[in-house]
Amino acid sequence: MDKRLEAFKRLLDIMDAVRAGCPWDSTQTIESLRHLTIEETYELSEAILVNDLNEVKKELGDLMLHLVFYSKIGSEKGVFDITDVLNGICDKMVVRHPHIFGNEKVENAEQVEQNWEKIKLEREHNRSVLGGVPKGLPSLLKAYRMHQKTAGVGFKWPSAEAAWNKVEEEKMELFAELDKPDNQERIESEYGDLLFALAAYGLYIGVNPDDALEKTDQKFRKRFDYLEQKARERGKGVQHLTIDEMLAIWNEAKDVSR
Repeated sequence: MDKRLEAFKRLLDIMDAVRAGCPWDSTQTIESLRHLTIEETYELSEAILVNDLNEVKKELGDLMLHLVFYSKIGSEKGVFDITDVLNGICDKMVVRHPHIFGNEKVENAEQVEQNWEKIKLEREHNRSVLGGVPKGLPSLLKAYRMHQKTAGVGFKWPSAEAAWNKVEEEKMELFAELDKPDNQERIESEYGDLLFALAAYGLYIGVNPDDALEKTDQKFRKRFDYLEQKARERGKGVQHLTIDEMLAIWNEAKDVSR
C-alpha cells in the first residue's frame, strides 16, 4: 500500500477509536471544536512566519486531525463523511484548473487567479465576487483578500504607482480632518480608508499586509523586551527611564536584532 494512504488510514482508525472510547473526544461537537481549530490555525501561522519547518509539520498534523474529526462527526450525523470531503475538494481543484485538466492556456499566476474568480462566478454560481471572503477574518487580512478578489475580475489599479497615489490621497484626506473640532468619527473613517488603501498597495508589491504587520509586531516585541531587560540591569523599571534613555537602548536593540 502507498505509505501516504497507509498513514491516512491509520489516522482514520485512531479517530474511530478515540471517538468511541475517549470521554473527551466522544463528547466533542462541530461547535466545540471551532475555537480549537482557530487556535491551531494561528499556531501554524506563527510557525510559518518564524520559518520553523519542524513546528509547521507538527501543526499541520494537528490541523489534519481536526479535519478528520469534523468529518467523523459529519458521518455520525449522516450529512457527510471523509470521502465526501475529499471528493469535494478534488472536484473543485479539477474545475478550477482547466489549464491542467482541460484545454485552457495560461501564461502566468495572475491569469490563473483571474480564471479562478471567473470560474466561481460562472460555473459555480457564486454570484458575489466578495462572497468567498469570510466576514470573521481579521480586518487587515480581510481588506487584502477583498482587493485580491476584485482584482481577479479586473477591478484594480493599473499600476503600483496608481495604487500608491491612492494611499497618498487618503493620507491627505485624513490630515484634513485632524484639525476639525468634534470630528472623531470622520477621523476614524479616513484612517480606515488609509489602511484599506495600504492593504491594496500590498497587492501590487507582492506583500501580504497581515504577514508584514505580524512580522513587525514580533520585531517590536523583541526590541521592547530588550529595552525592559536593559532597564532591569540598571535596577530600574522601564517606566523610570527617560525617553532619551529609552531611545538609546532602542537603537541598541535595532542593531542587535539585525
